[in-house]
Amino acid sequence: QFWKKFKDNYITREDIRYIHQTGMNTIRIPFHYKLFTDEDYMGLSNNQDGFQRLDSLVSWCRESKIYLVLDMHDAPGGQTGDNIDDSHGYPWLMTSEESQQQFANIWKSIATHYKDEPVILGYDLLNEPIAHYFSDDLKKLNAALEPVYKKAITAIREVDNNHIVMLGGAQWDSNFKVFTDSKFDSKMMYTCHRYWCDTLQANIKDYVHFRDSVNLPIYMGETGENSDQWVASWTRLMERNNIGWTYWPYKKMSKSSSMKSIEQPENWDKVIAFTQGSRNGFDEIRKARPDQELMKKAMLQLIENCKFSNCKVNEGYVKAMGMKL
Repeated sequence: QFWKKFKDNYITREDIRYIHQTGMNTIRIPFHYKLFTDEDYMGLSNNQDGFQRLDSLVSWCRESKIYLVLDMHDAPGGQTGDNIDDSHGYPWLMTSEESQQQFANIWKSIATHYKDEPVILGYDLLNEPIAHYFSDDLKKLNAALEPVYKKAITAIREVDNNHIVMLGGAQWDSNFKVFTDSKFDSKMMYTCHRYWCDTLQANIKDYVHFRDSVNLPIYMGETGENSDQWVASWTRLMERNNIGWTYWPYKKMSKSSSMKSIEQPENWDKVIAFTQGSRNGFDEIRKARPDQELMKKAMLQLIENCKFSNCKVNEGYVKAMGMKL
């Protein structure tokens, strides 16, 4: 029951109302493709509840007059090759026909369900495809990205001609040289990400140049993970360049670089140590496993701590984005 309780409490109507009250108008919601399959995921092995969860979120956003960007953060096969895509360490989506077909089918299913929903601003097809680590294969992987996008867009357009499709560049949504066809779809735009840089025009100019060269919008789907001073300066820079934005993430554990902070449960450091420890064999796993009663208490405390009423507002961060408290 842990995962059900976690999903029930991590984001609620109260969170959406609060986001609206700060003055924000858009939320980018990440999701795992498995929520729309019968694969074993988050405590369910069939009858996944992806549409049920998104439908609730859509209704809350409708009440609060907030748009939603649907972000496939974890795609079949893995699109990134890093921890963020829940993969096996390689962007197999770019090489697997089966994964690509599943990717397109899931987006078609989502588009069928939401084709007439005005709260949905658009479909962010893939989060941060193709990490930079794969130098030997990078040319091949990058060349596969645009065709993979086109396959999904073609499937979406069979059922939904209303919504925008958003395409992120390769290498953490930063490399837009991989794109050759900006006319493929009439409701297409691009999305970029940027972290850990000086707040200078030089660090955004490539995105602006690409946007202007294709005459299509570009949106900063992820940024942040920095100080309040950095956030304030970076926000002003984006807005001077007419680039819309959503900061990542909304909640973090024991950090001030988010709108709200979750207090770290007691013994959570033991959970982290276990997940980051060596797993070269079952003997190592058994030896590293923490006391189960302590872990159960930590997990239950996480559910309590992540509730809206128990999270701390990081006022400096909210102000830095130009929002109201």
